[in-house]
Amino acid sequence: MRLPLGLLVGSVAAGVLSVAAALLAMRAASLQFGVVMLLSLLGHVLASRGARRVRWAVATGVGLLAVVTATRLLWYREQADEAGWPTSGAGLAKVALAAHGRELIDRERLASAGVALGVLCLAVGVTALPARGRRRGTVTAVLALPLLAWLGLTSARNLDGRPLPDLLGAVWPALLAALVAIGALALSGPRADRRWLLPAGLVLLSFAAVRGYADLASSWAGWWLFAHPAEATFLEVGLTVSTSTTGVTRASEAVETAIALAGTALVAVGALRGSRDADGS
Repeated sequence: MRLPLGLLVGSVAAGVLSVAAALLAMRAASLQFGVVMLLSLLGHVLASRGARRVRWAVATGVGLLAVVTATRLLWYREQADEAGWPTSGAGLAKVALAAHGRELIDRERLASAGVALGVLCLAVGVTALPARGRRRGTVTAVLALPLLAWLGLTSARNLDGRPLPDLLGAVWPALLAALVAIGALALSGPRADRRWLLPAGLVLLSFAAVRGYADLASSWAGWWLFAHPAEATFLEVGLTVSTSTTGVTRASEAVETAIALAGTALVAVGALRGSRDADGS
């Protein structure tokens, strides 16, 4: 078995294990397999043939996404080792909860910035492909419209009386990642490989990016109401914490993991195929 094919098979196997671990609520294992999957995919890209500019842009994007996944694994382990909440007073507990919530949001903002850089590199690889059959661009442009609508509706729902500058300041990395992914999708039609793996991957990657933006915006909106009770007098002071993970939640996390990993893999493989198709290989 040739090295590029072996690395691709290993990447697929690690991706399947990552999804399975997410389905079993094994978050740390899922992230570990996710890192292995992305590193194997990175090796596949570097070992494959293709235009140098396309190959290195895609490799950089996949590498950045691997770094983000490894960072999330580190944060998850740190969070698991944290001490419990203070119970000496409701006021102290509320302050601690607000501070912890803000810390989690800041961490996710940093991770989203890494995702945005990774997606931007993948988009550079996509735009480096030669455009052929410009009429095919209509298909991908139409596919991008529902994602843009979802992005706008999410923003409107989480704004709802909250300060717009505060919202944008909190979620701009995730918003940038979503917009770049959707833009790359819209431009991918004329640059698609023969099997249309590249547009398919960008549909999944755009979906994952918009979902990531929605999650971050929702987390910020909830934190803002909790941290500004004077602006939301209808809120009750309190917090419900569930330590169990339902089957629906596990299935949702597994699907999200599968979409993100499969989208990245299809974009990488599709970009390489598109580059070879252009060279007549």
